[in-house]
Amino acid sequence: MSDGNSDVPQHIVSVALGPGLPALVPAEEYEACPVTQTLQMLGDKWTLLVMMMLAERPHRYNELRRRVEGISQRMLTRILRVLEDEGIVTRTVFPTVPPGVEYALSDRGRELLVPLAGLADWVVRGTAA
Repeated sequence: MSDGNSDVPQHIVSVALGPGLPALVPAEEYEACPVTQTLQMLGDKWTLLVMMMLAERPHRYNELRRRVEGISQRMLTRILRVLEDEGIVTRTVFPTVPPGVEYALSDRGRELLVPLAGLADWVVRGTAA
């Protein structure tokens, strides 16, 4: 929120954010912000569901596709590639014929589950009120 994007005085914004939170990102840097990019990645229809499946245990591609009802092959492939590129998922290829491929959450992906679980708890508490 830059001064031109909000009528909220800066001192109120600072109080609302409190200590320990990152500074506001200028509007021209918003799309390049890693927080924005991460929230966009996690905010699609399928990514969190795929991560929850992988949180249980590693899965092979076709097993994931069967468990995530309604996801297309193209979308699952795209999600797994993005998660792998971000270091959230690992991809292991086994030397079989045909090659077997298994996906699992990386340590970074398991770390991400902690704040996601906190967010889920917050949502559930809010809807129960």
